[in-house]
Amino acid sequence: MQLTHYNTHFKKRKFPIILVCDNVSNAPNIGSLFRIADAFGVEKLILCGADISLGRKITKTSRATEKVVDYEIHESAAKVVEGLKATNYQMISLEITSTSKPLHTLKFSTEKPIALIIGDENFGVSEAILNISDLVVHIDMFGLNSSMNVVQATNIALYEITKQLI
Repeated sequence: MQLTHYNTHFKKRKFPIILVCDNVSNAPNIGSLFRIADAFGVEKLILCGADISLGRKITKTSRATEKVVDYEIHESAAKVVEGLKATNYQMISLEITSTSKPLHTLKFSTEKPIALIIGDENFGVSEAILNISDLVVHIDMFGLNSSMNVVQATNIALYEITKQLI
């Protein structure tokens, strides 16, 4: 028998992870980020950018998870990241760079809470944020494309991080 959200027995929990979105602006992507923040027990979702509003396109994709996920909206991702870094968060950016480490090779520590920073659909995590990140990680890819959708990458990263924190 296929189970639904009414009869699954998954253990509900929150992880010390804040998901910081650096100018992610596509409404369906934002809605999907609410869903995965809920699914992976993310402590808080912080949406950063000039014109972020929760409209019908977001709520359609989020399937009402915007009502249960703790979230904030800020204009400046850099200011949010600096503030979290000052409060002892481990700053991890998800981006492909010349010095990024493969996500699957890392051991994530439970000693410090994690701020996972994801970037703009077209330009990724800003250079300013990459420069103050404690760690920059990427997902190994084996096809011709050099990147994947921000939501899909975030799903993979949160799966890897949370499975280590259980």
